[in-house]
Amino acid sequence: MPYFGYYYGGYGDFLANNIYFLLLIPVLILSFWAQYQVSSNFRRYSAVSNRRGLTGAQAAEAVLRGSGVGNVAIRPCRGRLTDHYDPRDNTIYLSEDVYAAASVAAVGVACHEAGHAVQYAVGYGPVRLRTAIIPATQIGSRMSFFLLLIGLILYNQSLFFVGIVLFSLTTFFQLVTLPVEFNASNRALAAIDGQGLLDTEELYGARKVLRAAALTYVAALLMSVLQLLRYVLIFFGRNQRGRD
Repeated sequence: MPYFGYYYGGYGDFLANNIYFLLLIPVLILSFWAQYQVSSNFRRYSAVSNRRGLTGAQAAEAVLRGSGVGNVAIRPCRGRLTDHYDPRDNTIYLSEDVYAAASVAAVGVACHEAGHAVQYAVGYGPVRLRTAIIPATQIGSRMSFFLLLIGLILYNQSLFFVGIVLFSLTTFFQLVTLPVEFNASNRALAAIDGQGLLDTEELYGARKVLRAAALTYVAALLMSVLQLLRYVLIFFGRNQRGRD
């Protein structure tokens, strides 16, 4: 979200923005570090072939079969690190570097996406909650910027408060996403180990790839929480100024 209204409203807004930018530095460092870890670990372990010669598609199929989940399609998609599971058509989409690649990274990523398919199949609680709040989150992400901006410019606390509430839906979505992603990785690693898809050394590499990816979701949540904190501080700062 764009950074606007730095000095609207006097000291309350000034203090909120000072706190925001002070905390922003470590969060940005974490975000850049997470992205670097994802790229470097994926690149590193994409160059390491797994000893069984399993492609990403074959590994995902093995996880589904071992979990007793059927009728899930596995298809290639364009791009790099574009792998995802789409519950709308019950399909696992694997990128070009994963679908037909027999690398350690490909197995780890493919099994993670298969973990998402298993979550939907067994009705995993957090993934059901995340699916349920998607419509509200989409509305919140579209409307919050407009209401926050108008509330700042017009000094309208009611509009600003509604904007905060709508923006908080996005933060809550990020929070719910964390257990979904961690659980998918845990399912993937358990299946890889349990079915012997990778040996011990290779499993270590897959774990590094998935942990790096999980860190990006942590960074995204912290960024959203930090932005929400900034708006809340501005709101209460203005209320206090109005009473003084």
